[in-house]
Amino acid sequence: MQTESETTQAASEYLTFMLATETYGIDILKVQEIRGYDTVTHIANAPEFIKGVINLRGVIVPIVDMRIKFNVGEPTYHEFTVVIIMNVLDRVIGMVVDGVSDVVALTPEQIRPAPEMGAALDTNYITGLGTQSDRMLILVDIEKMMSSEEMQLIDHSR
Repeated sequence: MQTESETTQAASEYLTFMLATETYGIDILKVQEIRGYDTVTHIANAPEFIKGVINLRGVIVPIVDMRIKFNVGEPTYHEFTVVIIMNVLDRVIGMVVDGVSDVVALTPEQIRPAPEMGAALDTNYITGLGTQSDRMLILVDIEKMMSSEEMQLIDHSR
């Protein structure tokens, strides 16, 4: 029989955010801060989903628009648009999302494996689907996604 502290240890916490009508979750331990969307400095020849960079207290931070990356509708920028600043593989990266919801704790029993969708949808970055009461969360492996070759954000030569 598990004690209450053992049950709590087994749960993982995720920051949930919205992209269009879907709710996603990323490991809360990767999140450094949440900021309102501000102007970015555009970088020539960057992929479309990389909006540019910002200067965050002396650190140059690339900003990735997840709506473009995941192809979930036309991105619009308004007062609810936020940037989640994360520390991924010793690199600070910003991620534009439609809004941040809350932090949820999911036990391993609440996480289902991501379904195989064939070549039409790349599920390499989806670690699973979290279920909590009546809602589902798409859990994203943010390290795997941000360190992929196509993102060009992490130096693979080290």
